[in-house]
Amino acid sequence: MEILWFLIAMLMLFAVIGPFLLRRRGGFRQVAPGSPDAADPEAYGFLRQEQLDLRLPGPDEDLLDVLDVVQRTQDWRAAAQLLAGTAKEGELRWQRVQAFAGAASLELQKQPGTGGAWLRAWRSESPKDAGGAAVHAEFLVQQAWRSSGGVGSDDFRIILEEARSVCGQAALLAPGDPVPYIVELAVARGLGYPHEQFDQLWAKVIDRAPAHMGAHLAALHYWCEKWHGSREEADHFATTAAARAPQGSLLAALPLFAVYEHVPEVNLVSGFYQSAVVTKAVEGALHATQSADAGDPVLPQVRHLLVLFLVRMERWAEAMHQLVHVDGHIGALPWTHEEDPAAVYAVYRALAVAGYEANGGSPATLLQ
Repeated sequence: MEILWFLIAMLMLFAVIGPFLLRRRGGFRQVAPGSPDAADPEAYGFLRQEQLDLRLPGPDEDLLDVLDVVQRTQDWRAAAQLLAGTAKEGELRWQRVQAFAGAASLELQKQPGTGGAWLRAWRSESPKDAGGAAVHAEFLVQQAWRSSGGVGSDDFRIILEEARSVCGQAALLAPGDPVPYIVELAVARGLGYPHEQFDQLWAKVIDRAPAHMGAHLAALHYWCEKWHGSREEADHFATTAAARAPQGSLLAALPLFAVYEHVPEVNLVSGFYQSAVVTKAVEGALHATQSADAGDPVLPQVRHLLVLFLVRMERWAEAMHQLVHVDGHIGALPWTHEEDPAAVYAVYRALAVAGYEANGGSPATLLQ
């Protein structure tokens, strides 16, 4: 494992200085096929680092087309129409609400005072639109976590209190829609709802969407040790949900997310990534990806997290199999926790390619 992390450090260094050196040297040198230097992610059809899309965990062309129209024209109507036609109970509506809110939040961050004007117009011109209210609530949540005062500051709490109010408005506008309550799960984490109050909120979520993976991921954060629970409570929540998961549900992968949430506390344990706990969680997540519907919008999120664990476990071929499915879109854990998501993802991808080829793999054998 020590050599693996040495390679990671070297690859991350190269990600920073490599393009400069290559420009100075006039490009890539020729290498012999089969040599370590010949391992090339592009040979597998993978996108170059600068082409990776940070907005989404996986493809959603309808959403990307609408985002382009909204941000180019600053007209919110296309976004409202897309959300109105997206099923309330499914994962896709939640992901689209997050994406619209994130786009507005990033616009405002880049253009203080003017960015995200289309969302403000949406809310003022159509205050009873349920989709607009849900996006506004999630926008406020994201703004709180990006606030200059940081977690626990007055600004943080004020923005989250406003988000809670907008969640209530969104819930009244869309009875049966779990999304306003899922947004409030993040509010509950930030404001520190007591367990009893959180349980009442959670009951409203599962009454509307009992197998909603996005909701379970949001709730899992609340139960983690760094917030309002413990490692044992988070593990119990995840394993219970996985045990009750219906056939084909990605909830079977939830224990892997629980393990990931507590990696910083246990990462120094020798052989952690070969431990029974990690192996069991990875196997459960792999089984979930194999039995899930290929069009499940949460499937790319599970695959992205599997890439991290499979690379650290040196299970190169399995890591490559996940990469083939997700490469191109990287707006998912674990990459979104990094300062430069694309660079870190590219490092893990390069390690997977190098490990795969060092053990006899090639583009021809993977893509058969």
